[in-house]
Amino acid sequence: MQTQALNQTNQAIQIKESIRWCLYARKSTEADELQALSIDSQIKEALELAQAEKLNIVEIKKESHSAKDSGQRPVFNQLLADIRTGVFNGILCWAPDRLARNAGDLGSVVDLMDQGRLIEIRTHGQKFTNNPNEKFLLMILGSQAKLENDHRGENVKRGLRAKCEKGWRPGPPPLGYLHDKYSDKGDKKVFIDPKRSVYIKKIFEKVAHEQYSGRQIYRWLNNETDFKTKNNKKITLSMIYRILEDHYYTGEFEYPVGSDKWYQGNHDPIITKELFQKAREQLERDNIERSECKEFAFTKLIKCGHCGSGVTAEEKFKKLSNGSVNRYVYYGCTRSRDLNCKGGYLREEELIKQLCNIIDQIDLDELGIKNQFEQEIARYHRFSNSVLGIKLEPKQKETDMKNYAKYILKEGTTLEQRNLLSNLKSRLVMRNKEVKMEKNSNT
Repeated sequence: MQTQALNQTNQAIQIKESIRWCLYARKSTEADELQALSIDSQIKEALELAQAEKLNIVEIKKESHSAKDSGQRPVFNQLLADIRTGVFNGILCWAPDRLARNAGDLGSVVDLMDQGRLIEIRTHGQKFTNNPNEKFLLMILGSQAKLENDHRGENVKRGLRAKCEKGWRPGPPPLGYLHDKYSDKGDKKVFIDPKRSVYIKKIFEKVAHEQYSGRQIYRWLNNETDFKTKNNKKITLSMIYRILEDHYYTGEFEYPVGSDKWYQGNHDPIITKELFQKAREQLERDNIERSECKEFAFTKLIKCGHCGSGVTAEEKFKKLSNGSVNRYVYYGCTRSRDLNCKGGYLREEELIKQLCNIIDQIDLDELGIKNQFEQEIARYHRFSNSVLGIKLEPKQKETDMKNYAKYILKEGTTLEQRNLLSNLKSRLVMRNKEVKMEKNSNT
């Protein structure tokens, strides 16, 4: 009996000495693990245990990642891969929940034990080997950690619902409101910001009553007022649109967003529901107008000489005293690269006049579609000779070609006009209401 016991002890010592340990330390960055021991503290505790037990630590792996979902931790996944290839066959960690807080990762660890690749897991005060009872205990502890996670999530959701029912939306309040900094966390009340709320109300009023667009609001706030965000920065265009979409300013809120669960807020509203609705209707009208596909002849063919943005067009209608309506088209910078671009607007008639002057100044080859024009001129000559009985001299050909190009600019279809300018070998640039040709650097 003594010999058998001695053999078992020697065998256990040999197994212990043959284990190549990996020290794994993990702490989630999420709020649900604020009480967990820090990574450095976990390593310190584990190294003291390794020194006392004479464990051979081959490598230390550290990770800051939640273990709620399986397969999402890159360092842990690499640890499992190293165990499968025989780099390690033992894991040393502070507690079982550092390894797994979900069924998927826990199952992967137990499978490695079943395969004999993972000989032992050692934690502070516990050890787990390929023994049915020890594996069962490991699975119980891992399942308990998952249960705590699930309960914690339910408790958080329940707390958020309770806060909403009291009239307080979870999270920081939007621009125009301030948190009560002296209340306890989770019990903070919200008050109107006397400095910024005035501008928030004016934003809605300018959109609803003066038909301001989001970009006009942006320029007004940043160029004509001293308005700043809570971080003392200028407001962005996206922030303006978020403000105009937030029901919170009317005294009610939806939580979570998109859930269609609405609560009556306990905070004071900055605007009325009627003003909010009128502003929303104006924005929707703007969106409809922008979404209508209106094809203008010279858009996308000219760039702004100030900021390099494209040039777009917009229609304006003026009702005359006799009851008729005049239509005007203006071309100007899209301001896609610079919202504050000072590029002006040019009437379409003036633009065509300048383009005709450009046609006069360039060689015919510059048009890029000389063959097409020559075919058109040849057809015109045949028509003149056979139908009108007018014989045109060949020397008129170049003049006719340029005149034909001008005719296309003035009277041609949108497709013909775009086709003409798109074949120019040089880019058109509009600067200070003047259109010029920008020569390519490689020409």
